[in-house]
Amino acid sequence: MRTKDVKHFTALLLSCLLSAQALADVSALVVIEPSNRKDGLMVSRDALEARLTRALGEHVSVTVSNDMTDAMRATRSGGYDVFISPPQVAASALAHGYSLVGVTDADEQYVLVGRSDVASVGNLRGTHIYLPQQDSIYTYLARGLLNANGLSFKDMKNVEFAHYPQAGLYALLLNTSEATLVRRAEWEGFDKEHAGVGKVLAVSSTVPGGLSVALRTKLPADTRAHLARWFETDAPSCGLKPINAHPDLAPYTRVAELGTFTPKALPGATVVNLEAMKALVAHGAVLVDTRIESEYKDKHIPGALWLPYGEKSLKDVAFDPHADSFPGLARLSPDRNIVFQCNGPECWKSYKASRTALAAGYKHVYWFRGGMPEWEMAGERTESTQTLALAN
Repeated sequence: MRTKDVKHFTALLLSCLLSAQALADVSALVVIEPSNRKDGLMVSRDALEARLTRALGEHVSVTVSNDMTDAMRATRSGGYDVFISPPQVAASALAHGYSLVGVTDADEQYVLVGRSDVASVGNLRGTHIYLPQQDSIYTYLARGLLNANGLSFKDMKNVEFAHYPQAGLYALLLNTSEATLVRRAEWEGFDKEHAGVGKVLAVSSTVPGGLSVALRTKLPADTRAHLARWFETDAPSCGLKPINAHPDLAPYTRVAELGTFTPKALPGATVVNLEAMKALVAHGAVLVDTRIESEYKDKHIPGALWLPYGEKSLKDVAFDPHADSFPGLARLSPDRNIVFQCNGPECWKSYKASRTALAAGYKHVYWFRGGMPEWEMAGERTESTQTLALAN
């Protein structure tokens, strides 16, 4: 092919590619929880699609779904450019390459409510709990609150899933369930009418309310700017509530953590904070870092012994230890005080390592639940290691 023909072909190919790029959709997913259908019914998909297309000057395709599982999967795979979704979906998106525009409602709290004769969360073992669908924010937070108190859904006699959270309160009234999880406002209204039926067993941290808007950070900067401006000014034109800035990302982090939070207690072991851990090590205890090799090499607590916990089981108090591996445990003396740590309250490796040690008959087990985050937040010095081998 002649040079002139090659140049012509190259120019034609480039033109086609640019045209294809211009025709490419910006995709948006509106995620509506069946337990919060009121907000979803107000949103017009057609109006949202038309107005976003007009604002950007390029086609925007909008999909509406109430499938929480599929929505969570899409946040991890980058399936959409825009998520308009409940907080647990937005929290997952923010952890996978998206940035937050804002939120429709103020932060709110949820309460785990038990019948009045249930003394504590721990007493829910072997009882019935009523929750909305499995991937709703209600169920997500309930799982976290149970885990934080040493329980799992597997510890319940029955977990009933339905669409209507308020029905869980009436299940308490009818004595067909021992517990449920609802918004604080829902509980307060119910308690006024039916005083003495139930009581609050646990309270969640604050959670972003309503719907949150998150944009893929890989979108062109001008596209993101146009989208953000539109949501901040024109969202009500298609049924969305006004989108307000939410500069504090901590509630989203907490939502993400609640689904996989470790318990606050560990029967048979002693849970220690930073000062107690330092005192134990000063008196001869061995500090064991159970994280993966790259994390340990990058930074670790000076003097910590690297014995990685091979984790394949679920992040749950009812995890299967046979799915995991912890060969380094054999290197530790059962006669010494042993402190296990990893990447903080949302990291399960040190919890599982502690449980494994207890099951093997180790009597002096301590769990530094705060791990590396607590160490670093206190301004303590860390070390890095370029070459590493398991210590004897």
